[in-house]
Amino acid sequence: MHLNFIKNTVLLFVLTLLSCRNQSSTQAQTPIRVGAQQTARYLPLLKNKNIGIVANQTTVIFKEDGYTHVVDSLLRLNIAVKKVFAPEHGFRGTADAGEYVKDGVDAGSGVPIVSLYGANKKPSAQALDGLELIIFDVQDVGARFYTFLSTLHYMMETCAKLGITVLVLDRPNPNGHYVDGPILDLNYSSFVGVHPVPIVHGMTVGEYAMMINGEGWLTDGIQCDLKVIPVENYTHQTAYALPIKPSPNLPNAKAINLYPSLCLFEGTNVSMGRGTALQFQIFGSPFLEHLDYDYEFTPKPNVGAKYPVHEAKICKGLNLKNHSDLSEIELNWIIDAYQNTKNKADFFNPFFTKLAGQKLLQEEIESGWTATQIRASWKLGLERYKRLRAPYLLYPL
Repeated sequence: MHLNFIKNTVLLFVLTLLSCRNQSSTQAQTPIRVGAQQTARYLPLLKNKNIGIVANQTTVIFKEDGYTHVVDSLLRLNIAVKKVFAPEHGFRGTADAGEYVKDGVDAGSGVPIVSLYGANKKPSAQALDGLELIIFDVQDVGARFYTFLSTLHYMMETCAKLGITVLVLDRPNPNGHYVDGPILDLNYSSFVGVHPVPIVHGMTVGEYAMMINGEGWLTDGIQCDLKVIPVENYTHQTAYALPIKPSPNLPNAKAINLYPSLCLFEGTNVSMGRGTALQFQIFGSPFLEHLDYDYEFTPKPNVGAKYPVHEAKICKGLNLKNHSDLSEIELNWIIDAYQNTKNKADFFNPFFTKLAGQKLLQEEIESGWTATQIRASWKLGLERYKRLRAPYLLYPL
């Protein structure tokens, strides 16, 4: 662990952090201010520099009467924004999960857009040529397989090699109130899981970036020149409903809360409601027939799901309308679905291992382990992870 780096990273912002940590219960009710809103803190870092920004539809500055996009605000302030880098779902956040995102030009500003979810997921040195600082400002949801963290990793890696500063404008984690799930085995590292962390990592993007650097997770342990503008008036227990949906199939707070539990179904033959109006709030398939599966839906193409799983087929399953505010991964849904599917050999597909980050979880489910037994197998790994995470936390638990 590189403690000198940690000290250097937070030194510039120590006054902000101390004020966050010493809030009274009255102050805790003060509305939070995301990093992007604190322009006085980061504009001096941007002046007279050529800037790139990793951004999407959530990259906004909130105001009393609405919000403005950070790119538009910076251009109005004569900051030289030369390129936008778009993560999965694209700059406007409308592309399907896994859909190839093309390069382009932002119609409003004329700034070139470079896709980081197309031909290249890692930005090239050529793409960053002439840039002196990269802003990273996209809203995360706190799950390892949500690919914005992988985009963060690869951007930090290229910037570290080129000597370019990365500035994270931090935002709250709507699932930041807990840590849960199996730790990723690096033998199964992929773009839906790069680092040895649990499915629910309990960190903001700013905290996570510090951990990537501090733990030497970039190639050859290289260090990125990293700066973080923390969120004001925020703790990990602060409830935060996202004002803008972070991706097409996470339309509301319930879906975001259920996402870490239901996304595991992506590695099975069960639908999580893509192609309906209840994405990540229901699940079902044509192969589930248990009496308790009393909800039916028929997936059809819609925004964010051009080709939904089981399109035009009746799926039986559950509507999770009475389940929310989870503070752990709910395993019983996938265990019960496996036990009640028509043909167990067809239930899992290879993507499940990438999502789980290891082989063991599938083996445990197939062997008939209960949720309690599976959770017990995570205990030591989660305890080690929490100790690993502790030095990088910017906000009270």
